This record gives sequence, structure tokens and C-alpha cells, in this order.
Amino acid sequence: MSDVTPSIPTGLFSILGHERDSSLREWFSLLKPRVISLVVFTGVAGMAVAPQWPSVPIGLITILCICIGAGAAGAINMWYDRDIDAIMKRTNVRPIPAGRVSADSALIYGIILSVLSVVILWLATNALAAGILAFSIFFYGVIYTMWLKRRTPQNIVIGGAAGAFPPMIGWAASMDSMAVLPVSMFAVVFLWTPPHFWSLALYACKDYGNAGIPMLPVVKGARHTRWQILLYTFVLTAVSLTPSFFHETGWFYTATTSVLDLGFILCAIRVLLDQQDAEGVSLTKDKPARFAFRYSLAYLFLLFCGLLIDRVLLS
Repeated sequence: MSDVTPSIPTGLFSILGHERDSSLREWFSLLKPRVISLVVFTGVAGMAVAPQWPSVPIGLITILCICIGAGAAGAINMWYDRDIDAIMKRTNVRPIPAGRVSADSALIYGIILSVLSVVILWLATNALAAGILAFSIFFYGVIYTMWLKRRTPQNIVIGGAAGAFPPMIGWAASMDSMAVLPVSMFAVVFLWTPPHFWSLALYACKDYGNAGIPMLPVVKGARHTRWQILLYTFVLTAVSLTPSFFHETGWFYTATTSVLDLGFILCAIRVLLDQQDAEGVSLTKDKPARFAFRYSLAYLFLLFCGLLIDRVLLS
């Protein structure tokens, strides 16, 4: 498949909507909308649990900037990963490897949106919120995508910080300061990422191997990955109760999180005990891993819902 690489002026021209082979739907898909939805939700939660709320217009601008910034990082990620995306079954239909958007246009698109999101957030709120947003985009686009992802099986462990910043951004936009609760929210998302993503990696292992990405199951094997999922789930359980330990939340959050943690631990145990061959490869098409991946999505959403109810409705 040929790679269309127009000059910068052509890329800028296409950003204005005149690239004939692209549609608004393709530009939107470059933003990774499914990923954005959870990122934006955690950012809204960080803003909502703050003691002082911003005005409605400022709150909406903050949400929009988090959304645009996260999407911009996704576009830069797709630009850089276009070679391996073309190899993997789950990504070869993305706009760039499929030839529906040119690589240079996607990069320019991502950079412009990155700058806009940071500048607008700075003007609307404060330098702290804008600085965290800028660092999160840099972390995902450069540190994770360009440095870690293809070099170490710990890529998702360290790179998980990129998606954990939105609660801190939301809080900072409201308070122009930082506190224990938003840092705890960051830590929850950070430690949630490895068991969440490794569950996916277990049943997408062949795809990652074909693309030469050193995901943990590829480098260390499925059995080691299953143990790591269980280990990180236990660590996540302890950290998720940090807001309760510091008396930042009440009984509702503690009860909700405890139930969700128990469910996650049971999922991790099922993944560990899944029927495996001598090399630790699942004999059941990784059904427990697939379920654990889906559960992890519900886990994070419901945990933050519990936090919102506890802090906003019951406080």
C-alpha cells in the first residue's frame, strides 16, 4: 500500500476540508472517540468533585479542551503508528493505513488541535490546568508512542500516566491548585491501565507480535502476564481506597469501590486460572481475559460514578 505524504502546504490545505478523499467522519475517527469518552468523563469527575465549581461556560470550555487535547494526542499516535497499524487486524482499517487520510495531514491536524486546546484552556482557566493538559499530550504522543511503545514491555505501565491526567486537569481548572483527591484519582487510572490493557493484549497477542510491539504477553509470555494482571489488580484495590483513608470520601464511595474491587479481583483470578497449554496460552480463546477487559471499562466508569455521587450528592 502506497503512503501518501503531501507537502506541508498540501497538508494545511486538507485540514481546511478540501482533501477530496477524506470526510468529516475520517477526521473525527483520528481523534479516537471511544477512548476520548472515558478520558473526558474522568476529567469531568475531577472538576465536579472539587470544592469550588467553575462557571458553566468555563466548565464547558474545560471539557471541550480536554476532549480536543485527548483527540489531538490520538491523531499524533495514529500518525506515528501508521506502519504497525497497517499490519494489525484491529487497526488496519484506521484512516491513515487505509489511505483515507494522508499521514502529513494527520500530523498537522494533531499539532494544531494540541496547541489550540492548551492555549484556549490557559486563557479560560489557568496555567496549571493548561500545563497539565500540555504535558499529557506530550506524554502520550512522544514519551509513550514514540519512545516506550516499541522499546519495552513496560510501555503500558509507564505510558498509562497519559490517560490518567484528566482528573487533575479538571480539578486544576476549578481550583488552580492540586490536592490529595485528584492525585488519588490519577493513581487509580494509572494503576487501572495495566490490568485493563494486558487483558486485551492476551487475546490480541498475535497481532502485537506480528507488528513487533513488545507487549508483555509477547515478551514475557501469557502466564507471566496473567500473574501481573492479578498483582496490579491487588495494588489497584489498595490505591482505590486511598480517598477513603484520607477521609476525602464517605461510606458510599467506600462501599461502591469495595464491591467493584472484589469483582475485578475475581476477574483477574479467572484470567489466571483459565485453561492453558504448557506455554500458558488459553485453550478457551481467552474468554476470561475478554470478560476482564470489558469489566475493567465498567469498573472505572462505575468507580468514578460512585465518587461523584459520594462527593456531589451525599456530601
